[in-house]
Amino acid sequence: MKKNRAEENLEARAELLKVLGHPVRLLMLNLLRARPRHGEELAAILRLNQATVSHHLSRLADVGLVESERSQYYQTYSLKAAALKRTLADLVFLSQPDVSAEVKEDAYRAKVLKIFFRRGRITRLPAQLKKRQVILEKLAGEFEPGRNYPEREVNQILVEFHDDVATLRRELVGLRFMERKRGIYRRVGAAQ
Repeated sequence: MKKNRAEENLEARAELLKVLGHPVRLLMLNLLRARPRHGEELAAILRLNQATVSHHLSRLADVGLVESERSQYYQTYSLKAAALKRTLADLVFLSQPDVSAEVKEDAYRAKVLKIFFRRGRITRLPAQLKKRQVILEKLAGEFEPGRNYPEREVNQILVEFHDDVATLRRELVGLRFMERKRGIYRRVGAAQ
């Protein structure tokens, strides 16, 4: 099914808000606001591993919030000023007000995420399968479709959400949000 321009624009806006919804990324934007910085510097300030910082910077660059420039041995990241001049109203409201009638909010999903997430981390894994699926669908959204992830990188991404990365990996594969072959993980389909 072919998407029209309004739907694509809506998805781009939602992706931008989704990327901004992670506390580490917001902190990175604040650090970059003070001055351009390289990845290793951000990793040291945030006490995060370099691969995790690269992942977050990549997500911020994908939605057009940061840009990078090679300087000697480092990639230096800075804010894209034009991207930050958009208002919340520009992001939220569409030129066609009748679109809101077509959009249905998934109240159950929102409720589950509110109950089981605090400050970007999972408070506990739900016992009920339906709720666990909502949590894992959100985690699967942290992985790019079609990209290969070694187990170590999967662990680095998942540990930001919960310390029991082995259970999260097993559940993501078991519920078919990801597939694993010879220690390499790939996201299946398009999670939200």
